[in-house]
Amino acid sequence: MAKSAITTYGEALFQIAVESSSCLPMLEEVTELKKILSDNPELGSVMLNPRFSKEEHSEIISNVFKGRIDDKLFSFLELLVNKGRYNYLEEILDYFVSRVKEHLHIGQASVTSAIEIDEEMKKRIKEKLLSTTDYKEIEIEYITDPSLIGGMVIRIKDRIVDNSVRTKIENISRDLHKIQL
Repeated sequence: MAKSAITTYGEALFQIAVESSSCLPMLEEVTELKKILSDNPELGSVMLNPRFSKEEHSEIISNVFKGRIDDKLFSFLELLVNKGRYNYLEEILDYFVSRVKEHLHIGQASVTSAIEIDEEMKKRIKEKLLSTTDYKEIEIEYITDPSLIGGMVIRIKDRIVDNSVRTKIENISRDLHKIQL
């Protein structure tokens, strides 16, 4: 049930953005909203507190956000409150962000390496990823994991390119174990 609610509401918000030709502004607005919610966990606690009625939750949303965020996004928040779906807000917004980025051909990747990657190498990695994908832009998260020993692991969606020394050693070890003397 939760996954279908997240997808349904996230897709609805995406369609609102597409139909109003406001994908990029709405993406920026949702990103800022996510930051506000993250920085103020007490708001989430109040909004998820069953002691308050839907009307009280709606009033809280109105007091906090009305006139401060896009009207379409505000109406969407009210809808979630009225339908009892506010508890899925974070996941719905995450779905929306990934859907808009997909629509705008903005890829997301993570690059894990054994050592810190310098700016020149980051630039080369970005250029290579852009040239081998259909993305117009790509956002890359860089992670350092010394256990890789060397090389790197690149993840884009469900694709993984593992060119780490650790994996190569594990593969050699597995192959050696298969050999019977």
